[in-house]
Amino acid sequence: MQLVNYLFFRNQAAEAFDFYARCLGGKIVMKVTLGEMPDGGNALPETRDLIAHVRLAVGDAVLMGSDWCTPTGEPYPGIHGNAVSLSVDQPGEVERLFAALSEGANVSMPMAETSWALRFGMLTDRYGAMWMVNCNRPA
Repeated sequence: MQLVNYLFFRNQAAEAFDFYARCLGGKIVMKVTLGEMPDGGNALPETRDLIAHVRLAVGDAVLMGSDWCTPTGEPYPGIHGNAVSLSVDQPGEVERLFAALSEGANVSMPMAETSWALRFGMLTDRYGAMWMVNCNRPA
C-alpha cells in the first residue's frame, strides 16, 4: 500500500505541479485536462484546459492533484487541514527543498533544529498547500 497526498487547486493545478516538479526534482508522469476526458469532462469551453488529474513522481514517492471542478458547481473550499510532509536525510537537501518551496510562500516556521529533527520548517506555498520539510536525525 502507498499513501498518496492529493491536492485540489483553484485553476492552478498545472502551474503548481510544474513548480513542484522543479522544486522536488520530479517528473510529471500523467496530466489529463477536462477536455481530454472521454466525455470531454462535461466541461464548458472555459474549463476544458483545467486539470482533471495530474501525477508527479519523485523517486518512489507520488503526489497527485487536480483543479477543483465538480458537476454540481460546489465552491472551491481551499486547501486546509493537512500538509504535505517531506523527510530527507541530508541537511543540505532539506535546505534546498525548503528554499525552493519558499518562493512566494508564507513561512510559518523557519528552518531550524528541533527535538525530533536536525532541521525542520513549515510553509504554505503560493498555491495554498502547506508543507512540512524535515531532515531526520540519525538513528
